[in-house]
Amino acid sequence: MLRLLLVDEQRMFVEALTQYLSTESDLWVSDSAYPSETDLLDRARIAWPDVAVVDIAILRNRVHEVLRRLEEACPDARVVVLSSTLDPEPAVRAARAGAAAWLPKERGITELVEVIRLVGRGHAWYPPEVLAEVLCALRQEAGPVGTGDDPLAVLSVRERQVLGVMAEGKRGRQIAAELFISVQTVRKHTRGILTKLNVHTQLEAAMLANSGGETPVLSETTVRALPR
Repeated sequence: MLRLLLVDEQRMFVEALTQYLSTESDLWVSDSAYPSETDLLDRARIAWPDVAVVDIAILRNRVHEVLRRLEEACPDARVVVLSSTLDPEPAVRAARAGAAAWLPKERGITELVEVIRLVGRGHAWYPPEVLAEVLCALRQEAGPVGTGDDPLAVLSVRERQVLGVMAEGKRGRQIAAELFISVQTVRKHTRGILTKLNVHTQLEAAMLANSGGETPVLSETTVRALPR
């Protein structure tokens, strides 16, 4: 069963979504909160969600900060961002902040539930209307990495192992269990990977890993298989 954290300022929407999700046997809302609440991260730690659904409407320029803090509080949680617009700019900001999915609210609850399940299985999802611009922005920011014929040569042996498992769609505790290391060690290596590859998110790092370090051109189907 997927544990969910709902972060939205529209209480009626949260209540309606919670009621709808209560009919789904594989989904459970462990908590809900306003994005501006001072105890949001504490509540997130207690809820320990598999997926956090976050409305970015009131966050504006704080999107990156809030999502990063959520990741620190719940490193294994994947984030689905809700938006009130199809403007690609906030979608790019969400991707840079590490969101696994970005969904306009107009798509409705049924599609949101489908995206939650996809993200819960380790996939990423962005709508076709903005996907091209998101991938283009991430590719441009990634830029050339490494040296010589192996752009990933800047990584240590252990960092390559972590990145390899990450590129399979796993993260956090799953990576730790597979490599027999602690979650804290995974976090340390992940930070090192992002810094050395000059990328902002695990999605970008996984894109580079799956392309052997070359700047990839990914289809919508392919990007769904990558972690955030």
